[in-house]
Amino acid sequence: MSQLTVCLIIFALTVAGYCSGIYSLATISLTSMIALVLTGCLEAKEALGYFSNSNVVMIAGMCVVAAGFNRTSFCMKLANGISGISKGSINRLMLGYVVIGVLLSQFIQSPLVVFGIISPMLIASAEAMGIRPSKVIFPVGVSTIVTCCTLPVGAGATISAELNGYIESYGYTAHMVGIMDPMKARLPLLIISVLWFALLGPKFAPDLEPTAQQASEKKSADRPPLSSFAELAGIVIFFGDALALMFSGQLHMQTWEICVIGALLMILCGVLKPQEASRSLPVSMLLLISGSLAMAGALSATGAGDLIGGIIANVVAGLGGNSYLVGLIFFIIPFVLTQFMSNRGTMLIFHPIAIATCASIGGNPVGLMILIQAACLAAFMTPMATGAVPYIMELGGYNQASMIRQGMVFAAVACVVSVGWIMTVFPIL
Repeated sequence: MSQLTVCLIIFALTVAGYCSGIYSLATISLTSMIALVLTGCLEAKEALGYFSNSNVVMIAGMCVVAAGFNRTSFCMKLANGISGISKGSINRLMLGYVVIGVLLSQFIQSPLVVFGIISPMLIASAEAMGIRPSKVIFPVGVSTIVTCCTLPVGAGATISAELNGYIESYGYTAHMVGIMDPMKARLPLLIISVLWFALLGPKFAPDLEPTAQQASEKKSADRPPLSSFAELAGIVIFFGDALALMFSGQLHMQTWEICVIGALLMILCGVLKPQEASRSLPVSMLLLISGSLAMAGALSATGAGDLIGGIIANVVAGLGGNSYLVGLIFFIIPFVLTQFMSNRGTMLIFHPIAIATCASIGGNPVGLMILIQAACLAAFMTPMATGAVPYIMELGGYNQASMIRQGMVFAAVACVVSVGWIMTVFPIL
């Protein structure tokens, strides 16, 4: 039995475990990691490296920063202010937070970081209105993933250059990506995402009991008030961290560095005691992410992505360049594959295939490349898709089945809108 086959079997069992609810997500995730190591699908050294992955470290740091901000009275006042503006309407509350999340996601190329910034206020606002966090976490969190880097500002301004890099490396430069092209292609889905998650998202979300992480954050708000210095420091560090994340490129710093520095400052300035900072670390979430990254890495290393990519190339060759049929394939397959692998890894596989496909018929690859990006970012149903998903699942208390129920209708809408619009604006021929 080949390692590819073994890896796919372990993957199928992992997904079944996520859906079963018998064990925690973290337990299933680590079990799959160990199984991959024991079967030779993943090197032990590589598996160990996932525990120190930048996403894992970034989440840990961001959770401490968020816990420090949650200790300030300003956080509660701000959350109550947003709740007051909402005037008891969950849709107004959601519209406010979804718009904030979407805007931040244009400047910060990490939905995980964006959601880490707004989740403390979101949970506080929901509880102030008597709404359980599980009703609001998925819609706001997923909206930051789907719309990431749509507008040509901040991190989004680099997307065209990144896509052109693929085109230039292949040597097919008859068509290049303009700086405004990603926005032209993805703006309709951004607008629909804002409306969908603000107005319909809570209707699909389950009403669950608060998770241990939510309860811990709520308990932290009941502790004695901070000193005036610590209160001011907590506010400055939180918003300073957010600004630094927006301009990490100009600062020549990695996002995980900024998050860890912010976490340390929260402790050094007395906003959090060391024991409080340790308790704010979501260990089960971090283990879930480590295991999910290991599964995604194993699937990529064993050639699952390349195998599927080769099959697609053969299918596309027989479609005669029909933009909509080709576009549908280049949305659905990357969308499905990204549920198993990281969105970045899937893009690395399919961008060259899109360029090669268009080069063979003298077509324009711009639409297909942006469509692949849209498909990979619209994949949010499993913890392997992107680092933000395990965060959303743990914080909201969702299991795998719940994620699918909440997301499948929107995923179908995203597919129709993306393929229909992008292939009209940027046809292959």
